[in-house]
Amino acid sequence: MRLALDEAGRAATGGDVPVGALVLAADGTTVLSTGHNEREATGDPTAHAEVLAIRRAAAALGEWRLTGCTLVVTLEPCTMCAGALVQSRVDRVVYGARDEKAGATGSLWDVVRDRRLNHRPEVIEGVLADECARLLTGFFRAR
Repeated sequence: MRLALDEAGRAATGGDVPVGALVLAADGTTVLSTGHNEREATGDPTAHAEVLAIRRAAAALGEWRLTGCTLVVTLEPCTMCAGALVQSRVDRVVYGARDEKAGATGSLWDVVRDRRLNHRPEVIEGVLADECARLLTGFFRAR
């Protein structure tokens, strides 16, 4: 999560909401990719930290299935990102701060555990939650 927090800091430097993510390989230690929000920097509404990290991990592996991989992200994924997690077959999602306004892995919605879908990753929430939340709160207070 500390690496994801570093990525989140890069997002804030570029004027984006400070969310950072990384994808770990099936061994649980090798970092396949990183990402941070780049919507403002690129003008791309899909440039969320999770989506970018997933794309880059797939490129690193040479395939779209991220079976065995773990996505670590500082903020609970939104519906778009939760859908990307299901579609990419990530095995587990680890996140820091809950997102009561747009979260889709347990708070507002629970897309990733919907029994109607063909893949349901494990969800681990609250890792360094206070630190992740403070980064976001500080960003929005400064705006």
